[in-house]
Amino acid sequence: MNGSFWIELIGYIGSTLVVVSMLMSSVVRLRIINTTGSVIFAIYALIIRSYPTALMNFCLVAINLYHLSRLRNTKKHYALFEGDAGDRYLAYLTAYFREDIAKFFPDFTLEKAKNGNSRIFTVCCDNEVAGILAGSVQQDEMDVLLDYTTPIYRDCSVGSFLYEKLPAYGIRRLVYRGENTAHSEYLEKMGFTKAPSCYRKDLE
Repeated sequence: MNGSFWIELIGYIGSTLVVVSMLMSSVVRLRIINTTGSVIFAIYALIIRSYPTALMNFCLVAINLYHLSRLRNTKKHYALFEGDAGDRYLAYLTAYFREDIAKFFPDFTLEKAKNGNSRIFTVCCDNEVAGILAGSVQQDEMDVLLDYTTPIYRDCSVGSFLYEKLPAYGIRRLVYRGENTAHSEYLEKMGFTKAPSCYRKDLE
Protein backbone atom coordinates (compact mmCIF):
# COMPACT_ATOMS: atom_id res chain seq x y z
CA MET A 1 0.00 0.00 0.00
CA ASN A 2 1.37 3.40 -0.94
CA GLY A 3 1.16 6.62 0.99
CA SER A 4 -1.80 7.93 -0.99
CA PHE A 5 -3.96 5.08 0.34
CA TRP A 6 -3.36 6.13 3.95
CA ILE A 7 -3.94 9.78 3.12
CA GLU A 8 -7.27 8.95 1.48
CA LEU A 9 -8.18 6.75 4.46
CA ILE A 10 -7.72 9.73 6.80
CA GLY A 11 -10.10 11.73 4.63
CA TYR A 12 -12.69 8.95 4.61
CA ILE A 13 -12.52 8.54 8.40
CA GLY A 14 -12.98 12.27 8.96
CA SER A 15 -15.90 12.60 6.56
CA THR A 16 -17.55 9.44 7.97
CA LEU A 17 -17.44 10.84 11.52
CA VAL A 18 -18.95 14.13 10.36
CA VAL A 19 -21.82 12.24 8.70
CA VAL A 20 -22.32 9.92 11.70
CA SER A 21 -22.51 12.93 14.03
CA MET A 22 -25.63 14.08 12.19
CA LEU A 23 -27.38 10.85 13.27
CA MET A 24 -26.93 11.57 16.99
CA SER A 25 -30.05 12.46 18.99
CA SER A 26 -27.93 13.95 21.78
CA VAL A 27 -26.70 17.46 20.96
CA VAL A 28 -23.60 16.99 23.14
CA ARG A 29 -22.66 13.71 21.45
CA LEU A 30 -23.33 15.24 18.03
CA ARG A 31 -20.90 18.09 18.67
CA ILE A 32 -18.19 15.85 20.17
CA ILE A 33 -18.23 13.43 17.22
CA ASN A 34 -18.51 16.28 14.72
CA THR A 35 -15.49 17.99 16.32
CA THR A 36 -13.44 14.79 16.09
CA GLY A 37 -14.40 14.31 12.45
CA SER A 38 -13.66 17.94 11.60
CA VAL A 39 -10.19 17.76 13.18
CA ILE A 40 -9.33 14.61 11.21
CA PHE A 41 -10.71 16.04 7.97
CA ALA A 42 -8.79 19.30 8.54
CA ILE A 43 -5.57 17.29 8.89
CA TYR A 44 -6.41 15.49 5.65
CA ALA A 45 -7.04 18.84 3.93
CA LEU A 46 -3.66 20.16 5.12
CA ILE A 47 -1.89 17.06 3.82
CA ILE A 48 -3.39 17.47 0.35
CA ARG A 49 -2.89 21.24 0.60
CA SER A 50 -6.56 22.09 0.32
CA TYR A 51 -6.25 25.09 2.62
CA PRO A 52 -9.82 26.47 2.22
CA THR A 53 -11.19 23.06 3.27
CA ALA A 54 -8.83 22.94 6.24
CA LEU A 55 -9.85 26.45 7.28
CA MET A 56 -13.55 25.56 7.06
CA ASN A 57 -13.08 22.49 9.28
CA PHE A 58 -11.03 24.37 11.86
CA CYS A 59 -13.86 26.92 11.99
CA LEU A 60 -16.31 24.06 12.60
CA VAL A 61 -14.10 22.82 15.42
CA ALA A 62 -14.08 26.28 17.02
CA ILE A 63 -17.88 26.58 16.70
CA ASN A 64 -18.42 23.13 18.24
CA LEU A 65 -16.07 23.83 21.14
CA TYR A 66 -17.84 27.12 21.81
CA HIS A 67 -21.27 25.46 21.97
CA LEU A 68 -19.96 22.53 24.04
CA SER A 69 -18.57 25.03 26.52
CA ARG A 70 -21.94 26.76 26.71
CA LEU A 71 -23.81 23.48 27.14
CA ARG A 72 -21.56 22.39 30.00
CA ASN A 73 -21.22 25.70 31.81
CA THR A 74 -24.74 27.09 31.58
CA LYS A 75 -26.67 26.37 34.75
CA LYS A 76 -30.11 25.04 33.92
CA HIS A 77 -33.13 25.97 36.02
CA TYR A 78 -35.60 23.11 36.12
CA ALA A 79 -39.12 22.90 37.50
CA LEU A 80 -41.14 19.76 38.28
CA PHE A 81 -44.89 19.40 37.72
CA GLU A 82 -47.17 16.46 38.46
CA GLY A 83 -49.99 15.76 36.03
CA ASP A 84 -52.15 12.83 34.96
CA ALA A 85 -52.43 10.54 31.96
CA GLY A 86 -55.58 12.28 30.79
CA ASP A 87 -53.84 15.63 30.39
CA ARG A 88 -54.26 16.84 26.79
CA TYR A 89 -50.90 18.62 26.76
CA LEU A 90 -49.17 15.41 27.90
CA ALA A 91 -50.94 13.56 25.08
CA TYR A 92 -49.61 16.15 22.65
CA LEU A 93 -46.05 15.82 24.01
CA THR A 94 -45.96 12.02 23.84
CA ALA A 95 -47.36 12.16 20.30
CA TYR A 96 -44.87 14.84 19.26
CA PHE A 97 -41.88 12.84 20.57
CA ARG A 98 -43.42 9.46 19.67
CA GLU A 99 -40.65 8.26 17.34
CA ASP A 100 -37.85 9.27 19.69
CA ILE A 101 -39.63 7.79 22.72
CA ALA A 102 -40.02 4.50 20.82
CA LYS A 103 -36.22 4.20 20.50
CA PHE A 104 -35.90 3.88 24.28
CA PHE A 105 -39.38 2.77 25.37
CA PRO A 106 -40.83 0.84 22.41
CA ASP A 107 -43.71 -0.61 24.46
CA PHE A 108 -44.85 2.65 26.04
CA THR A 109 -48.28 4.07 25.35
CA LEU A 110 -50.15 6.70 27.32
CA GLU A 111 -52.98 4.21 27.78
CA LYS A 112 -50.70 2.00 29.88
CA ALA A 113 -50.22 4.89 32.30
CA LYS A 114 -53.96 5.33 32.80
CA ASN A 115 -54.59 3.31 35.94
CA GLY A 116 -55.43 4.14 39.53
CA ASN A 117 -51.82 3.89 40.69
CA SER A 118 -50.21 5.86 37.86
CA ARG A 119 -48.30 9.07 38.46
CA ILE A 120 -46.81 11.31 35.80
CA PHE A 121 -44.25 14.09 36.17
CA THR A 122 -43.04 16.66 33.65
CA VAL A 123 -39.71 18.49 33.97
CA CYS A 124 -39.48 21.92 32.34
CA CYS A 125 -36.51 24.18 31.72
CA ASP A 126 -37.64 27.77 31.36
CA ASN A 127 -40.44 27.49 28.77
CA GLU A 128 -39.39 24.12 27.29
CA VAL A 129 -40.26 20.54 28.21
CA ALA A 130 -37.09 18.69 29.21
CA GLY A 131 -38.36 15.34 30.45
CA ILE A 132 -41.34 13.12 31.26
CA LEU A 133 -41.52 10.42 33.94
CA ALA A 134 -44.49 8.04 34.16
CA GLY A 135 -45.04 4.92 36.18
CA SER A 136 -47.22 2.89 38.50
CA VAL A 137 -46.69 3.59 42.22
CA GLN A 138 -47.17 1.18 45.09
CA GLN A 139 -46.45 2.68 48.51
CA ASP A 140 -43.14 4.52 47.93
CA GLU A 141 -41.93 2.56 44.87
CA MET A 142 -42.49 3.56 41.25
CA ASP A 143 -42.48 0.94 38.51
CA VAL A 144 -41.19 3.11 35.66
CA LEU A 145 -42.98 2.97 32.32
CA LEU A 146 -41.36 6.06 30.83
CA ASP A 147 -38.29 8.06 31.85
CA TYR A 148 -37.79 10.22 28.79
CA THR A 149 -35.52 13.22 28.25
CA THR A 150 -35.83 15.41 25.16
CA PRO A 151 -32.71 15.37 22.91
CA ILE A 152 -31.37 18.83 23.77
CA TYR A 153 -31.25 18.05 27.53
CA ARG A 154 -29.53 14.65 27.42
CA ASP A 155 -26.61 15.48 29.69
CA CYS A 156 -28.07 13.61 32.74
CA SER A 157 -28.97 16.89 34.49
CA VAL A 158 -32.71 16.25 34.09
CA GLY A 159 -32.42 12.84 35.76
CA SER A 160 -30.30 14.23 38.60
CA PHE A 161 -32.87 16.97 39.24
CA LEU A 162 -35.81 14.60 39.00
CA TYR A 163 -34.39 11.93 41.30
CA GLU A 164 -33.52 14.56 43.89
CA LYS A 165 -37.09 15.95 43.92
CA LEU A 166 -39.14 12.73 43.84
CA PRO A 167 -38.83 11.86 47.57
CA ALA A 168 -40.81 15.03 48.35
CA TYR A 169 -43.64 13.42 46.35
CA GLY A 170 -43.44 10.21 48.40
CA ILE A 171 -41.42 8.22 45.83
CA ARG A 172 -38.26 6.75 47.32
CA ARG A 173 -37.42 3.93 44.93
CA LEU A 174 -37.51 3.54 41.15
CA VAL A 175 -37.75 0.18 39.39
CA TYR A 176 -37.33 -0.31 35.64
CA ARG A 177 -38.21 -3.73 34.16
CA GLY A 178 -37.58 -3.02 30.49
CA GLU A 179 -34.74 -4.54 28.47
CA ASN A 180 -33.86 -1.73 26.08
CA THR A 181 -30.05 -1.54 25.86
CA ALA A 182 -29.96 2.18 25.05
CA HIS A 183 -31.90 3.05 28.22
CA SER A 184 -29.97 0.53 30.32
CA GLU A 185 -26.75 2.44 29.62
CA TYR A 186 -28.38 5.61 30.97
CA LEU A 187 -29.63 3.80 34.09
CA GLU A 188 -26.18 2.48 34.92
CA LYS A 189 -24.74 5.97 34.47
CA MET A 190 -27.38 7.33 36.86
CA GLY A 191 -26.53 4.85 39.61
CA PHE A 192 -29.23 2.20 39.14
CA THR A 193 -28.37 -1.29 40.39
CA LYS A 194 -29.02 -4.23 38.07
CA ALA A 195 -31.09 -7.02 39.63
CA PRO A 196 -32.02 -10.34 37.95
CA SER A 197 -35.18 -8.95 36.34
CA CYS A 198 -34.96 -5.17 36.69
CA TYR A 199 -32.92 -2.07 37.53
CA ARG A 200 -33.40 -0.39 40.93
CA LYS A 201 -32.46 2.94 42.45
CA ASP A 202 -33.09 4.09 46.01
CA LEU A 203 -33.61 7.85 46.06
CA GLU A 204 -32.87 8.36 49.77
